[in-house]
Amino acid sequence: MLGLAPRAPHRTVRYGPHPSQLIDYHLPDGAPGLRVTILHGGFWREAYDRTHLSPLAAALAREGFAVALAEYRRVGDGGGWPATFEDVSRIVATAWGGQDPRDGGPDGAPRAGPERSGRAGGAAAESAGRPGVPAAGRDGRGRHVLLGHSAGGHLALWAASMRTAEGSAGGAGTYGAPDAPDRVVAVSPVAALGRAHERDLSRGAVAGLLGGPGAVAELLPLADPLLLPPPVVPVTILHGTADPDVPLALSREYADVMRRAGARVELRERPGGGHYAPLTPGTDAFRELLDALRGLPPEPSPG
Repeated sequence: MLGLAPRAPHRTVRYGPHPSQLIDYHLPDGAPGLRVTILHGGFWREAYDRTHLSPLAAALAREGFAVALAEYRRVGDGGGWPATFEDVSRIVATAWGGQDPRDGGPDGAPRAGPERSGRAGGAAAESAGRPGVPAAGRDGRGRHVLLGHSAGGHLALWAASMRTAEGSAGGAGTYGAPDAPDRVVAVSPVAALGRAHERDLSRGAVAGLLGGPGAVAELLPLADPLLLPPPVVPVTILHGTADPDVPLALSREYADVMRRAGARVELRERPGGGHYAPLTPGTDAFRELLDALRGLPPEPSPG
């Protein structure tokens, strides 16, 4: 999957002044149905950006999804606690609902206008609210799924717990926009931050995210999905049994704890699956991801 060539978006929009506060939009040819916001992984570090998931975003657009591939401030680039989390809160609240509805057609498709297409001449960043970014539709087709992979899966689960039944929460995770995600799909997520720190995943990645080893104990109750209130939106987790980067045990523990707390969490384990399997277009694992995004049950196991 990491060897696939990057794909240019239809357009790129800024949601803040920092160079990493960007969202790439990959749009289907026809009117979009589901809207998907993607949070990429890379253990929250500056070295890894959204580009490696652009083939996935383009493939999802070909399947009829309207896709927002988000960038956020990362460790080494002004990120970490709380900046990374503030960016995620802003992304999930505004990726599809932050623009003036007049800037998009009633079906969420972009209006014709003075826009610059990334496919025609490079991904030129636009200011939020400019023409060409689809706003959520009002016709029942505006469902919004938050998709996160690895460290992005952690951020997606964190965001799920930051949304209360009333649609808002306090602290760094405040977001009450009506177009905030109503479902979460997490692929190989770092679902239990404390456990990841205990295992020293990616050589101190959790400590780096939270500001150093001395800050971990204080901030885990605010940053670890395992320690947060159960999400009020449905969560589907896809995790391979042979993942070499993020142990399946983290997802199993998260799913068990949250289910016992009353959350709607489904864990779909893929036998022999690795860390990137569902993100590779054209594979069986990718089709499982499509089913999860569409809210479909998993295919029965052969035999």
